[in-house]
Amino acid sequence: MRPKALILVEGSRGNGRLYIKAAERLGLHPITLSADPAQYKYLAAEQSDSIRVDTNDLKALIQECSRLRSTYDVVGITGFTGLDESGTVTIGKLSQHFSLPGPDPAAIEQCSNKFIQREFLARAGVPIPAYRLASNWAEVQSAAAEIGLPVILKPTEGSGSSGVRLCRDAGELVEHTAHLLDAKHRSKFPPRILVEEFACGPFYSADTMGDAFVAVGATDFEAPPHFVPVKSIFPAPITDEERECIANISLTCLRALGLSWGPANVEFRWTKRGPVVIEVNARLPGWVTPRLIQLASGVDLVREHLKLVIGEECDVRASKSYTAGACFLVADRDGIMDRIQGERQAAGVPGVVDVRFYVDRKSSIVRKSDYRDMIGHVIATSTNSASTEAILQRAVKLISWSIKPSSIHCDVNP
Repeated sequence: MRPKALILVEGSRGNGRLYIKAAERLGLHPITLSADPAQYKYLAAEQSDSIRVDTNDLKALIQECSRLRSTYDVVGITGFTGLDESGTVTIGKLSQHFSLPGPDPAAIEQCSNKFIQREFLARAGVPIPAYRLASNWAEVQSAAAEIGLPVILKPTEGSGSSGVRLCRDAGELVEHTAHLLDAKHRSKFPPRILVEEFACGPFYSADTMGDAFVAVGATDFEAPPHFVPVKSIFPAPITDEERECIANISLTCLRALGLSWGPANVEFRWTKRGPVVIEVNARLPGWVTPRLIQLASGVDLVREHLKLVIGEECDVRASKSYTAGACFLVADRDGIMDRIQGERQAAGVPGVVDVRFYVDRKSSIVRKSDYRDMIGHVIATSTNSASTEAILQRAVKLISWSIKPSSIHCDVNP
């Protein structure tokens, strides 16, 4: 009998290892298809099979999967997205080609364009910020005047806050518009820009699986104008009524966008007029969110996603009630990572479950003003929010690093 295999299209420095482990626990042989498998260090560490293939070429992927099916019983195909949802669209098309469970590529495609997504949500009566679509400076300027400063400028496609900026005055508006329309950025950012009302208030993210609401967490960011996460807590410290409100709106979003299969993530700001949907992501959340949800509720989003991928029923019912949180370590300058210390002491603080740097000593640090500015994290858990916050603060104070710009040595102790 041929071994059962799970195909993973590309990898993920964040959740990739979790998928490899979950697949093996489900009795599957994971095989990663990647344009450059060497970039995912966990593949070598886990001695996990990988194959080099152009993952932007659907025909090449179909050929490789067909070849693997002669050796393995390929029971599922999934994978990871980069700076947009194009990877998920490809996975949906691959799954359809081989008659395997997977996301609807048409629904994913319309969701991945933030302007089209806004149009669907608006028609469904979902509370969203005022928005306009622009493709040049005159249209940006006109849209900002109609909405009123400050406004958010963002590319119509992308994730991880890449290219997203709060523009508080005319100078910032001119500067960021020029950045987004600059030809050298167009391969990464489409030249169409979403101009959006700045929804001011606490940030929450809701996670779902199929038509089931799973959890809602709270996230803090660095001071504007950019949106680099510095802390995440699950569950969010909100009332039952607020949680129910977020759950109902989240499920309305999924119905409006035709997202009836697999994981999704809905981002909110709780404003003076109540919860406002910032974005819907038709995928599993990044950062360390799946791990925080598992620590807090016992729900393993990665495992339950894989169960759907291989045609089994998932179970996202909570089995415990804790509070899990993460503090993200963020670089405050460019340069060369010269020193990292205090990891072991921080890991020894009771309640801390993980301390990790994403960069090594001598790594080059080039800030991007988005999620890529995070250089590490501390994760902790306890029975309540206040205790988890205190544990995180205690551990982070024990960690320090230095980034050396050119020949100047500068110490940083956040």
